[in-house]
This record gives sequence, C-alpha cells and structure tokens, in this order.
Amino acid sequence: MNCGVCGSVLAHDQRYCLECGARRGPLPPVAAGVIASLKGETVASAVVQPTRQGWLSGLAMPTPRAAAVAVMALLAFGVVLGTTVSPAAENAAAPVILAEEAPPPAPVAAPTPAPAPADTSAPAPADTSAPAPAPAAPAPQQEQQSSDNSAPPPSGPTLPPIKHVFLIVLNDQGYDQTFGDNSQAPYLSKTLRPEGELLTNYYGVTSGSLANQIALISGQGPNPQTAANCPQFTDVTPGTVDKDGQVTGAGCLYPAQAQTIADQLNGSAKTWKAYVEDQGNGQPPEPKTCRHPAVGAADALQAPRPGDAYVTWRNPFVYFHSLIDGTACTQSDVGLDQLTPDLKDAKTAPAFAYIVPNRCHDGSDPPCTQAAPGAPPTPSGLPAADEWLKTIVPEIEKSAAYKDDGAIFITFDEAPQTGPNADHSACCDTPEQYPNLPAAPTGTTGPTGTTAPTAPTGTTPPTGTTTPTGTTAPTGTTAPTGTTGPTGTTSPDLTGGSVTPTGGGGRVGLLLISSYVTPGSDNTISYYNHFSLLHSIEDLFSLEHLGYATDPALPVFDNTVWNNFPKKSEKKK
Repeated sequence: MNCGVCGSVLAHDQRYCLECGARRGPLPPVAAGVIASLKGETVASAVVQPTRQGWLSGLAMPTPRAAAVAVMALLAFGVVLGTTVSPAAENAAAPVILAEEAPPPAPVAAPTPAPAPADTSAPAPADTSAPAPAPAAPAPQQEQQSSDNSAPPPSGPTLPPIKHVFLIVLNDQGYDQTFGDNSQAPYLSKTLRPEGELLTNYYGVTSGSLANQIALISGQGPNPQTAANCPQFTDVTPGTVDKDGQVTGAGCLYPAQAQTIADQLNGSAKTWKAYVEDQGNGQPPEPKTCRHPAVGAADALQAPRPGDAYVTWRNPFVYFHSLIDGTACTQSDVGLDQLTPDLKDAKTAPAFAYIVPNRCHDGSDPPCTQAAPGAPPTPSGLPAADEWLKTIVPEIEKSAAYKDDGAIFITFDEAPQTGPNADHSACCDTPEQYPNLPAAPTGTTGPTGTTAPTAPTGTTPPTGTTTPTGTTAPTGTTAPTGTTGPTGTTSPDLTGGSVTPTGGGGRVGLLLISSYVTPGSDNTISYYNHFSLLHSIEDLFSLEHLGYATDPALPVFDNTVWNNFPKKSEKKK
C-alpha cells in the first residue's frame, strides 16, 4: 500500500506518510467536527497536499493556526481515537469506544500501570481504576475472622457459672451438735446432707454473732463492740482504714469507705437482697425494711419481743453507712416474706440472697419469748431451726432462680462460746490478734481480748495429740495429722493452715447444695472459714476482695469444692 501523494510504501495501519507527511484518508468525523468548531468552518478533510520534493524541501505545511488546532485535538483524543481503536473501528460512535475502554480487567491486574497517554489525557479511566484496591481491603478482615473462627475455644472458667447464691446463716451451734450422729436437726443432717457437699472443716473467725456476720459480708475483723453484738448503735471511731483494709477503732457503724459485698454488687450492676425474718413486724413508726436504731442510740432490738423476734445484730447490713445512708438498704434489706415473690422469676431474683431466720428459728438455745405474755415459750434451738429449713430450702430448690445455675450455702455464724460445747478454735491463717481487740492481760489472747480457756470443751483433751503447729487439739478429737479426722476418716493433709484452740468462732461446718457439687460428698481434707467463703463468693461474681478476704494465704473454694464442675453430663460429651 503506497502514499497517495508521494508514493512511499505505507504499513497497513499507518495513518501519516513519513516522507511527505500526508494523511492517509480523511480525519475521523469526531476530530474533524471539533477542528471545524474551533475554526468556525466545516472541515471535510484535513489532508495536506505537499509536493513530491521531500519532507524538508518542498513540503507544503498547514497554516500555524490549523496545526495548533490539530495538535490539541490529537492530544485530547489520542488515546481514544489513535492508540486503542483499530482502523476498522475508527468511525465507531464515541460511547461504544468508551465502553471498550471500561476497566473490568483492572482488578485482575491492579498493579500494572495504565499506558502513559491514558494517565495524562483521560482522567475518567484513571478515576475508575483508583478504587481497584478497595475490594481487596476487606480481604485481611475476612482472613482474620476465618482465623478466629478456626482457633480452639477457650478452656473455660475455673469456677462454675453460678448466677444465684443463697446464703442461709443460722446461729450458735457447733459442727458436732449440727451434723454429728446425735444431731437434733435430722432434716439438715440426714435429708439435706445427701443432696450436697459437706465441708466438715469450716470455721467461724471470731467470737460474737454480729462480728462473724460482719466478717462474712465485708472481711472486717471484730472490735469489742461488734463482738458484744453492739448494744449501742454508735459509729466506729476513729474509723480510719489501714493498709489491710481494716477500719480501726471501736464502735458499731462502719464509715462509708468500708465496703460490703452488697456495695460491690451494686457497683457491678448485679442485685442483692437480705431477707430477714420478722423485719416488718415492728410497731409503727418503725420501718419495715432496713430496720435499725437511731445512730448513737441504745439498741432496743437486742432480744425478741412478743410477736416480733427480729434482733438488729442478726442483720449485718444495717451496720454500714455505705448502705443505710442512701436507698440501697431500704430497697434491698427486706423481710423474709419477700423471698417467695422474688423467687418466681429468675430475672427478678437477686444474684446474692442473704437469708436470716428470726431469733426463734436461728438455732440458738435460749428460749424464744415471741409468744404472748403468759403463754409457753415458742420452741427454739436446733429443732426449731430444722423445721424452719423444711419450709425455706424446698421453696428455693423448686424456684426458677435456683434452677438457673444456683447454689445454696447453709452454715452457722459461730459455735457456742460458753457452756459445755464452747469452741473458740480457728483455722486458715486467721490473725493471732485482731488489731481492734485489746490484748489479754495474761496467757493466750482469746477472741475478745480475754484469756483463752484451757480446753474449749471444758475437759482435758483425751489424747494430748497436737496439731501441726504444736498446740493442743481444739475439739478433744484426734488432730488431723494423718490420723482419724473430724468425720472418722483418715485426713492425710491439713490444707488451709493450722487449727488453733483460740482466736476463732469454732468449727461450724457448711453444707453446699448445687448441681456443680457431687451429692452426698464430704470435703474432709480442706479447711475454710468465713473469710474463705466471702472470697469465694466474690470470685463467683468476678468481684475484688475485701478486708481479710484478700489474704493470699487464705484457702478458697476451688475444684476440690466444686467437685462436679464440669458437670458429669458435660464430661461425657
């Protein structure tokens, strides 16, 4: 194929002659139209007619204006009309040409740069290709998600997922009187015991019912007033908090900075309630909830009254300014009659329920004076407590709250502190001397600053066997050093610290009923006390630890107590 002007040989796709510069064929209609609009004239062809004398010597060039217009047109449409369109498609419509230039292949070859002319003269294709990496951005997220889903599941919590704790606190009975062979509480010792796990070596932490209950909910040690059940409702003074979290001084009403497990639950958006029998039986204007004397006044509720066996010192929550100064106490420290409606729905039942019978049903030996004047005394002691448990425990066990991963703890605040069954023994790293108690003038310091009795049972221990610390065995039984233990079984080890004959509230035992413990099991090796229980309940609810419950040497409830966790049904899967 030759040039029509000078006859030079042209390639099949060559548009301009290299010898004379003549264009082969007319301009495309689009380019011709643009040039014509710029010149103000109709351009049918842009073919230059030079002579055949050569490119430099006889070339007839277009006018400068026409050349400039042609150059601008070629730069503007070079990519679309010159480099990507075949000669057969030169006359195709512009939209079709642009469709052929669309960038579907771009995501496949995103790293490959576009041709240079496209970058400078056609911003549209450049903009279209810019988002190309965007579809690839989610890829790492998808990859990460896939990796997370394929990771092995966590090993699970070390403690069972308990949602509802029911803590029943009775009064003034020791382990042998309660769970021994001659127990006067057959429902507790014979019927309920096979349903749960008995912690045979569980101890009170001091002398005095109120002092033990305060320890159980706050980790605070005793002072002379709380050990005496606080006949005067006075503030603890000076009331400063030491490095161990203990409020120093004497008195009954703890300052606001002293926290309880109730405060902790309030702060963690969990609920609590204290159900105290006969709380609402007072004569007006006495309140029906959070019932306590006026600050600084004598406590008129130290003993039962006809028709009203509520006593203040069996309700430890009212001894904390952090609760009684606001609405927490009036809303959550209620009568026992509120337990039944609260149990109907697991969503309305509290996470932590502290349940206390009145003075006639708490197990203590003194006769109850709840009856009308002249009538026989109302039955009391262990038989009355046993009958009371028959009405309370089955109701809890049938409730939706208990079935929703619940646990029932039944224990006593202290063993008898006087009489033939007196027991002042302690375990589990209990302080030898509480900072707020005065030292005994002579001999070994007892729990209230008095000289400890020679033998807690009032008799000389029969064997003289010593505990691992070299002190006389506190209960008159063979010490747990590999010989016969408290339940007649061999105790190979003393876990949780040594037992001492003084400084504590005596051995009281604890029965734990839950689907996460093996029914009918006995824990005879480990040793625990009220501080252990507080620490362990705080662990169940992922709370910090208070007072003496922070002691790192304190034995706490682990898989030796939760001996059916995971449940047997889950282990088989």
